[in-house]
Amino acid sequence: MKLLSIAVPCYNSEDYMKHCIESLLPGGEDVEIIIVDDGSTKDRTAEIADEYAARYPGIVKAVHQENGGHGEAVNTGLQNATGLYFKVVDSDDWVDEESYQKVLSKLAELVREGNTVDMMICNYVYEKQGARRKKTIRYTTAFPQDQVFTWNDVKHFRLGQYILMHSVIYRTQMLQSCGLELPKHTFYVDNIFVYYPLPYVKTLYYMDIDLYRYFIGRSDQSVNEQVMIGRVDQQIKVNKIMIDQYDLRSIQNPKLRKYMSSYLEIMMTVSSIMLIRSGTAESLEKKKDLWQYLKKRDAGLYYKLYFGIFGRAMNLPGKGGRKVSVIAYKLANKVMGFN
Repeated sequence: MKLLSIAVPCYNSEDYMKHCIESLLPGGEDVEIIIVDDGSTKDRTAEIADEYAARYPGIVKAVHQENGGHGEAVNTGLQNATGLYFKVVDSDDWVDEESYQKVLSKLAELVREGNTVDMMICNYVYEKQGARRKKTIRYTTAFPQDQVFTWNDVKHFRLGQYILMHSVIYRTQMLQSCGLELPKHTFYVDNIFVYYPLPYVKTLYYMDIDLYRYFIGRSDQSVNEQVMIGRVDQQIKVNKIMIDQYDLRSIQNPKLRKYMSSYLEIMMTVSSIMLIRSGTAESLEKKKDLWQYLKKRDAGLYYKLYFGIFGRAMNLPGKGGRKVSVIAYKLANKVMGFN
């Protein structure tokens, strides 16, 4: 059995996918790289995937499918995964080779010792175009280091310190058995990927190393602000799916419940600010409807989030209030650099 399966969703990725795949190949026979060609039609993505599969038959699989979006490509990667662990690396991102080898060594050591943890977390680095300083998201204040731990041992999450697809490696069988299935033709489903499995995660391990390199700055990227405004209905859809997935009152562990509540809070904030930035009466009505949707599902959570720091900032009345919301968003973006 392979130690780690890595899904690489590709859609017209000819210009950058080779860099991604080349960064993963040093994992050797311990890994399987599942290149999922998600119905690419405009370039050589499919041919490049097949070339790598032919050149590295024991390591690389090429899977071709009709276009179903990023979520469906992740679903396909998970369905084809045979490794003990599973990670997603987007085709315009890459991994640091030294950190990669350390992660593989640690996973192998944990398996030998009978400690097949459900989730491993590592740092990620924003490789932002034009930025003089690279911002690294670390979890040293949130997690114990270099030991197996549970949600009971979690410490303090700072602002912006969320577990993202970039930072997480899941145990494959846990991920498959928990029933995770991402929606087709939907953007921003990575939020579901890192939210839905959390109650099924019983054991964790954190390595304070900068594994994942998250490229940001292409004008067509889904996190580009103008693109996000244009796709705000997709953001709302994902937001509502996450609201519906759990009654957080049923989450027994208070630290896990607090973290999941915090994650929903940032999702509500992002959806709200994009609707405010859109600036239309229709968008402002959609923002109101989203908060009412949360209120109908869980009134307690609604009041907690609505009257929290972010909720208040996103729901200030009138044009002046919306200006303050945008200023708060710009400051947060400057600090956190999320698009």
